Amino acid sequence: MKTTYAILILCCLLFVIACGTAKRGTPHYASVATTKEAVAKGEVVYNIYCQKCHPGGATGVGPALNNKPLPGTAIRFQVRHGMGMMPAFKEDVISDEEMDNLIAYMKVLRKAKDKTK
Repeated sequence: MKTTYAILILCCLLFVIACGTAKRGTPHYASVATTKEAVAKGEVVYNIYCQKCHPGGATGVGPALNNKPLPGTAIRFQVRHGMGMMPAFKEDVISDEEMDNLIAYMKVLRKAKDKTK
């Protein structure tokens, strides 16, 4: 019985180690200037709702956001209604003011990505 647990723990440990990459801690985008209040607030909203699937605006669980030159209204529609596996974030989750801030941050994030080319 102890051998089974030891093997199980070893397998789990190897799985966790194998999931890590050298690039995990390296950002794939330039630093984002969050000197404007709306952009700073948008970054907070992004980190709460978007960062898990779109880390730094790059590809993660979801597709990259930095390479989508969408206008603010299209971003708002996509966030409100969701697409594919992306859930919809209605007004009771992300308020209109938070959405405006999120869009401001995403535009700055896109510009930061463009500077890395």
